[in-house]
Amino acid sequence: MRSHDRWISAFSEAQMAERGASENTLLSYGRDLIDFSDWLIRRSGHFETVERAQIEDYLVFCEAQGLAQSTRARRLSSIKQLFRFAYEEGWREHNPTLQIRGPGRSKRLPKSLSEEEVMRLLDAAQKVGRTQSDRLRNTCLMEVLYATGMRVSELVSLPVSAARGDPRMLLVKGKGDKERMVPLSEPARAALATWLTERDEAEDLAKREKGIKPSPYLFPSRGKSGHFTRVGFYQLIKDISVKAGVSPEKVTPHTLRHAFATHLLAHGADLRAIQTLLGHADLSTTEIYTHVLDERLKELVLKHHPLAEK
Repeated sequence: MRSHDRWISAFSEAQMAERGASENTLLSYGRDLIDFSDWLIRRSGHFETVERAQIEDYLVFCEAQGLAQSTRARRLSSIKQLFRFAYEEGWREHNPTLQIRGPGRSKRLPKSLSEEEVMRLLDAAQKVGRTQSDRLRNTCLMEVLYATGMRVSELVSLPVSAARGDPRMLLVKGKGDKERMVPLSEPARAALATWLTERDEAEDLAKREKGIKPSPYLFPSRGKSGHFTRVGFYQLIKDISVKAGVSPEKVTPHTLRHAFATHLLAHGADLRAIQTLLGHADLSTTEIYTHVLDERLKELVLKHHPLAEK
């Protein structure tokens, strides 16, 4: 398999696991990125070394082919997302697409969940799972995710050492190996402590009876990665949403991250504090949540203001 193929495959898996991208969306990303890859290879280029000028040359090539503005905007969006993912995973030292402006499309606001919906999800997590151990793990995953706004890749790969000693904050290694501290809510701390006891007992038993070396991860798995996977969590969260009576189409690990940020902002949190907690390198990335809040406030006024009907 070519290295370009590995990049596209890993990117597609992350889009499905973290953002709940549909099969059609993934196919669309794949077509766009394969076209760009083929163009780049013909010019002896590579994803690891391509720079802004070459990407802009590709966009000019697309325009010369007579592609519609919407198609060119979509292709640039696919390329931008690939290189943002590559930068965050540490595959590139910088993102060559940051300063590229395309033909433009309307910017979609991130989907979020209401506080009531999140509470239903947290309650349902306690009831989803084949065993008591599964249910404790699922509760911990959901509580910690909503309490911290972590990316799902950061959550599932947490080292168990980060949870020792009943911490009030977790040290998280984010994209590009950048570290940040995130605080834990009381429910998250309680769920974490309960799961840690259950986890340690299971790991000790496996060591005594089968000689299996204890896992370094908070959420261990016998799979290749050694920890609970992004795909596994994506499937789990769909089961939890069904149990909670929340539309599964609305719920992904990423929408819970959006909910964390939106709810903090709605309760008066400072935008820069949210930027730090989310691990955003650029404040402009975090500012999208102010637009989400504006939309919700507008909807609230239009729906409930006594003069709205007039």
